[in-house]
Amino acid sequence: MTSNLQRYQRIAALYDLLDLPFEHGRYRKIRPLLFEGLSGRILDAGIGTGRNIPFYPPGAAVIGVDFSPAMLTRAERRAKSLGAAVKLRRMDVTQLAFPDNHFDAAVASFLFCVLPNEQQVSGLKELRRVVKPGGLVRLLEYTRPKGRVRRFLTHLWRPWIKWAYGADFDRRTEKHIPEAGLKLLKSEFVIDDLYTPLSRPATGRTGSMWKPPAGQ
Repeated sequence: MTSNLQRYQRIAALYDLLDLPFEHGRYRKIRPLLFEGLSGRILDAGIGTGRNIPFYPPGAAVIGVDFSPAMLTRAERRAKSLGAAVKLRRMDVTQLAFPDNHFDAAVASFLFCVLPNEQQVSGLKELRRVVKPGGLVRLLEYTRPKGRVRRFLTHLWRPWIKWAYGADFDRRTEKHIPEAGLKLLKSEFVIDDLYTPLSRPATGRTGSMWKPPAGQ
């Protein structure tokens, strides 16, 4: 985690620029889906520079967390420029300082593809813990593309993505769902064969979780 913290401290000032082609070409079309039907108190886990902020549901009370102070600084600037009332906290998703059942919903975009496999279960368990019974957890993530051409392209991109973001196309977050006490409800691609939304509820609850796969 320390290496990822150092990485994001280093690239925070350039993050939006590095991500600009993907953000405007793809991500902005997907982000509204994260918040569809959500309301009340919402956790934006791994808020980064605050790219989700423009899509928060009206009237929602959002708390955004990130482990990088530099990324949170960028998110704060974006929130102020948009007049958004999001509260920001420095926090590691694997050790959330919130009580059980604190949120009505939680979202995370491109967060779990950054976490090593051994930390993904901890992060998923924490999201399950802090969301109320009946609440939704939605993720937007990367997964390995199915097509040969896109697999080849992601293979070319992989060294850069790993160096710049600490991310990988092959984290296989989905397989950790049972370990975290979650159940997959729905999985569908949202852009080509790269992004897939997954809806999942916590076991023994009526909540759900949503994740999209990927490649660049």
